[in-house]
Parts: sequence; structure tokens; C-alpha cells
Amino acid sequence: MEIPVNLKHKPVFIAPDYDRVDGRSAPTSDAKGLTLGLAQWNDRGRVDISAKVWRHTGEKWSRQSEELPIHRAIDLVLLILSARKQGAEGYRYPGGFDGENPVIERIPIQGDALTVRVCTENPMIKEDLRLFTEALARDDELLSERLHRLADGLSELGYGRRKE
Repeated sequence: MEIPVNLKHKPVFIAPDYDRVDGRSAPTSDAKGLTLGLAQWNDRGRVDISAKVWRHTGEKWSRQSEELPIHRAIDLVLLILSARKQGAEGYRYPGGFDGENPVIERIPIQGDALTVRVCTENPMIKEDLRLFTEALARDDELLSERLHRLADGLSELGYGRRKE
């Protein structure tokens, strides 16, 4: 299935047939491709790039296809890494997290920090965190394979461990 090139998002790099590797949804996923390209919200004189997940209903391209600025895609990876840290350390606390300090970490970026914390506003947080942790454990093989590929790719590009 060919990813559309005539829409506002202009693909530059593509990963077609993503449905074949889309985690637990493979090979029947409606996510048919991933692209990096020129963002659909570009204005004259300003060009941003974005990542997009292309969904197909079986009959047409879906309005549920998602487009993200690529920095947000990377920020989501940072959030995933923090969640995995919490999952590995949560066993130390009743309910799976430190209720006195729900902040998992502050990741310095752009002169400030991305604060990652457990969502204590969720009235079902202990149960939801337990379910989330179980899902992370269940999908460990899928996630670990991708995270190892990410680590290898970052290392190849010279993004090894930095000293702060």
C-alpha cells in the first residue's frame, strides 16, 4: 500500500509496511507506514519537519493518522525511558511509586527540564500503574529489541553517554 504523497504532509523518508512490525498489532495493524517529512502546518517562509503514523481502514486513509514534530517524538521516547525506570524501581514502594515524591526525574532540555512524574491526579493510579507495569513486563521483548536498536543507532551517530 503506497503512502500518500499528495497531502499536506510531504514524506521525505518512509518506512512502508509498518503494519508487519507494529508490536502486538502485527501483522494486522491499521498503521501502514511511518514517515519523516515536511509538516502539514508549514507556513510560507517557515519549514518544520514532522513524524507521521499513517493509518488505513482497509478502504481509505484514516483521519486518525497522527503527525508529530520530531522533537515531540523524541520527547515521547524520553518519557518511555522514564516509565521503564519507574517500572524497574517501583517495587520498593507500596502502590508502585513514592507517594511523597511522585517525580521520577527531571530531564534537562532547552534551558529548563522535562519533569516526568506519576500522575497522582488519576484516582485509580495504583491500579493503573500496576496494569501499566504488567504491560511493560509483558512487552519487554518487543520494547527491548527496539531500545537496543535505538541505543546502537545513537552510538553510531556519536551520541554515546555524556558526562554532565
